[in-house]
Amino acid sequence: MAAPFQPSRVLLVTRNLPPLVGGMEQLNWHMADELARYAEVRVIGPSGSAAQGPENVQIKEVPLRPLWRFLLASTRAAVVQARSFKPDILLAGSGLTAPAALLAARAVGARACVYLHGLDAAVQHPVYRALWHPAIRQMDVVIANSQPTAELARAIGVRSDNIRVVHPGVELPIASRSPEALHAFRRRHDLCDARLLLSIGRLTTRKGLREFVQHALPSIVRASPNTILVVVGDAPADSLHATGQSQTSIQAVADAAGIGQHLRFLGFVTDPAELACAYEAAYVHVFPVRQIAGDPEGFGMVAIEAAAHGLPTVAFATGGIVDAVGPMQSGLLVAPGDYPSLARATLQVLADDRTAWRRNSTDFARPFAWPAFGENLRSALKQRTL
Repeated sequence: MAAPFQPSRVLLVTRNLPPLVGGMEQLNWHMADELARYAEVRVIGPSGSAAQGPENVQIKEVPLRPLWRFLLASTRAAVVQARSFKPDILLAGSGLTAPAALLAARAVGARACVYLHGLDAAVQHPVYRALWHPAIRQMDVVIANSQPTAELARAIGVRSDNIRVVHPGVELPIASRSPEALHAFRRRHDLCDARLLLSIGRLTTRKGLREFVQHALPSIVRASPNTILVVVGDAPADSLHATGQSQTSIQAVADAAGIGQHLRFLGFVTDPAELACAYEAAYVHVFPVRQIAGDPEGFGMVAIEAAAHGLPTVAFATGGIVDAVGPMQSGLLVAPGDYPSLARATLQVLADDRTAWRRNSTDFARPFAWPAFGENLRSALKQRTL
């Protein structure tokens, strides 16, 4: 049975905040911002994060590197802040900071909560299993970003009645980019009138872009020669677990297949207007995440971002992507590792009516707006298991 609980002070402990770039960083920023609408929020975050933090949120910085120093400094800062701030809730922004949040919460009698992203519940390193898994199990509330992540939490011993699922959110565009802006985007990147496939994200092994270029893109180009794959992102820097691919290795695979001219690498794009142009100029967002044991895709926020801009996603049905893509509404899902089917699905969306896909994708994304995420997060934190 659940009893209502209304926090007035929240202390968030996280390594994932801007200026670091990535989905977890974006989510933690919005987590602090949305909670600040209902409570006084303070954050323990990495060096450089205070200058880019949300309004009305005080951020105490600790060194980002090396990892051991961040862990020690963030734990100490969390305990010190908890004793002076007297929070109702200590919230770990990922499993990494669960021990710090738990220790600080127990020091002041606050509730300990953690937001899990997937990989932080799946790491099998013996030290992590010995120290972090018990901390996650002891949390009063474990919030998972998807149903598959909730299953990972259960697999490490978290009680089902302590788990809540709160999907990440998205910024809904106020308006579409103008035709002039989209034309200028194409001109800047030498895209002419090509039909654009879009890949957005860090070039990690799990994201599987090199394998997509090797096993799916050649047949797509044969069937639709006027197709270019636009890649936004680069190899991971500051990621704790991700192993990377490179632009060079991906280009080499494309060159070997005779389709090297069908790739464009834009690197990291941080300008929101430029990123919106990338989404809205494209025909299909390709998300070929590989199913790798011990390295799950917790959700797939980029699929929701694509849908918010009216862009459908074609992806493998693995991990939390099954929660992030609405089949036949915001995209198509195929069996993991089935590259011929992934190519056929991509060609199907290329051949379909873009107007219907845009409308349906936008409708799918609307319930994921950040204010809805904030309300769902608040509701999850208000629940107390008796």
